Amino acid sequence: MSESPPQFHGTTIVSVRRGRQVALGGDGQVTLGNIVVKATARKVRRLYQDRILAGFAGATADAFTLFERFEAKLEKHQGNLLRSAVELAKDWRTDRILRRLEALLAVADAESSLMITGTGDVLEPERGLIAIGSGGPYAQAAAMALLDHTDLPPAEVVKRSLTIAGELCIYTNQNHVIETL
Repeated sequence: MSESPPQFHGTTIVSVRRGRQVALGGDGQVTLGNIVVKATARKVRRLYQDRILAGFAGATADAFTLFERFEAKLEKHQGNLLRSAVELAKDWRTDRILRRLEALLAVADAESSLMITGTGDVLEPERGLIAIGSGGPYAQAAAMALLDHTDLPPAEVVKRSLTIAGELCIYTNQNHVIETL
């Protein structure tokens, strides 16, 4: 009788845009099966001359591969977020090795917020709000309520949304990394 090996699980990444500001944040928990193996992982980064924010949900090695490929696309297209995202999505869908990667990317610059998936989708969400990972739906609901009923800046909306997601999702903790543009 064989069992599949335990999988790395969960995360919460949320990005909020309000006015001319955008914030993107994530929790720090890495879980293997039902064991927390790291509590302070950094799943959010600044890319391309600190002009792009990016966060990942999914298998860690896969996400690092996608970050490297995305950075190469940003360099090739001089920081053009949309064009780089579309080119990465094309490669992700058609390349034999990339096709097997299991991760989602949330990316943002001063003007756009995008979610890039392995199915070839590049989605620009309504209201500039992105939430991915196992705690994503909790964070998204919290962020929507905070955007509708407060005047909080994006970084504070992200912080409070991640806190709520961490209280509900067992794969999300309270160690947050939040970047803003």
